[in-house]
Amino acid sequence: MKSAINKIGFWSGLIAFAATISFCVVQVMQLYGLLTYPGDEILIYGTSLCIVIPFLVEMLALHYTTPENKRFWSHTALTFSIMYAVFVSANYVVQLATVIPMTLEGRLDEIRILQQTPHSMFWNFDAMGYVFMGFATLAAVPIFHTKGFEKWVRRVLLANALITPLIGIVYFYPRYSSTLLLIALPWMITAPLSMLLIAINFRKNSKMDNSSLD
Repeated sequence: MKSAINKIGFWSGLIAFAATISFCVVQVMQLYGLLTYPGDEILIYGTSLCIVIPFLVEMLALHYTTPENKRFWSHTALTFSIMYAVFVSANYVVQLATVIPMTLEGRLDEIRILQQTPHSMFWNFDAMGYVFMGFATLAAVPIFHTKGFEKWVRRVLLANALITPLIGIVYFYPRYSSTLLLIALPWMITAPLSMLLIAINFRKNSKMDNSSLD
């Protein structure tokens, strides 16, 4: 069973990594004005939504493959991951299924409160989602060893967690601007890399399990 969970964790992490890279590419294209409405918002929310389930499953697999003496940390990481998933899913589904279609019909005024604009309700949902993702990666740090490949997993997870205050500044600073968004640019490296390294670690553990059976 553990071997199967390692495989699930690997593929989920790989998908989460690919989805996050896709989101980052769309974000950069949007910043440089290479996309127009509604394509830009469909792509930004769509790729963001594609991160949610794979990341959540990856963290679930991490919890079930963590030794008993470190389960508190994996459970904490999983709990924060669930909180991330709830906040951002609520936002992205509303934007894709309600706000964008209603805007295209010229009926935005009817549901303007649902639109994600700086410091709106769903803007704060998005903010809290990524803050909780940062907390999840911080909680996952003690799960991994301080030597070998796992040392690098720890470092990347910690790096991603340390960027969380920058995420907070981008979202909660009184005056939002696209220039302000650049403060959180390192997230585009640490977030996908943390998902990828956890996935690779699953693959390494799976190979070790198979070797022990030979």
